[in-house]
Amino acid sequence: MDEIEVPQYFICPISLQIMKDPVTAITGITYDRESIEHWLFRNKNTTCPVTKQPLPLDSDLTPNHTLRRLIQSWCTQNASLGIDRIPTPKPPLNKTHVQKLLKEMKDSKFQLKSLMQLELLAAENDRNRKCLLDNGVPKSMILFLVDCYKKGEILEGIEEALSFLQFVKVPNEEVKNLLSENNQILDSLTWILSSEMKNSVAVKSHAVIVLKKFINKCDSIVLERLKPEFFEKIVKVLKYGVITQQGLCSALHVLLCCCPLGRNRLMMVEAGVVRELIEIELTAVHEKRITELTFGILFHLCSCANGRFQFLSHEGSIAVLTERILKVSMTVDDRGVFILSLISKFSATKKVLDEMLKVGTVTKLFVLLQADHPKYLKDKVMQIFKAHSEVWKNSPCFPQNSFYAS
Repeated sequence: MDEIEVPQYFICPISLQIMKDPVTAITGITYDRESIEHWLFRNKNTTCPVTKQPLPLDSDLTPNHTLRRLIQSWCTQNASLGIDRIPTPKPPLNKTHVQKLLKEMKDSKFQLKSLMQLELLAAENDRNRKCLLDNGVPKSMILFLVDCYKKGEILEGIEEALSFLQFVKVPNEEVKNLLSENNQILDSLTWILSSEMKNSVAVKSHAVIVLKKFINKCDSIVLERLKPEFFEKIVKVLKYGVITQQGLCSALHVLLCCCPLGRNRLMMVEAGVVRELIEIELTAVHEKRITELTFGILFHLCSCANGRFQFLSHEGSIAVLTERILKVSMTVDDRGVFILSLISKFSATKKVLDEMLKVGTVTKLFVLLQADHPKYLKDKVMQIFKAHSEVWKNSPCFPQNSFYAS
């Protein structure tokens, strides 16, 4: 094909390839639809690549049918030279088609088919996702899930609705509006987490990922209304490992978002979150983000007496905490030292202090003092040492003539 002279006006200015679906922007420049939509929607550019004139995301892209037919004719004429014919592109998704699918979604006979079609359209390209969003499809998907919850029915189509909500990024303002209009959204998603259905791992992973999107935008009033069952269902998912790695990360993120409120921390402790977090660190595939999330949650939960009790009741807690410090990230070091500081201040029994010596916590903290860490963190370590120097001073791990022990 390099030896064939391709007419210059057949070439997309962005991809520098023959255009398959030429469209003309309001600036008068013609591009291949896929390239200009990627430029606008995926890369969030707001100017014409050629003229540099303003080109808003909602600009009309007019199909250039004449040019497309010329390109197709030229390709056909040069087929013997190895040129593939450009197929006629599908017409872009429009409001009429979307409204038709939404209407069919309300009819039980066509519901699953329409849900599957909407999911496929959302997965196809950015243009479709914008059209689906503009026509209120995310809200319809949420209402479908809420309706399933209210009826207590595991309907076919739940997986497709959840998958759709992952493809289409619902704007923050719309998420807030949906939450204010319907107080059963979070209940619906956690209900799915506790239900048995086909493709359970995929469905529950989708559900907790969508739950993360909504919990991120919940105000304190919504978070204050959470019930023990909310946390019990998430703990069950963590305990039995019925989600993907991405789902696990989302579930931990949900818990972390709930931590600032004291009543939520107490319910999380009662639900067994502390133990499951330690088990995740002991048994799950090691991943930086997961450890950062588990340590962040544990810090919050160890700020209350019951949380510290549950933490110290697990025989591997101090050991795994010690092992992660200086091995994962500065964030983990920060949270790890603060957890140890809380234990040191409020729960430092002789047994606990001996355990810290036995599993190498004291040694690890001395190493941290020599590392390139912020002063505030080293000050925390110093406070731990000064508080318990009398217990540790006779250990080989604790320098005898050090100012740490003064």
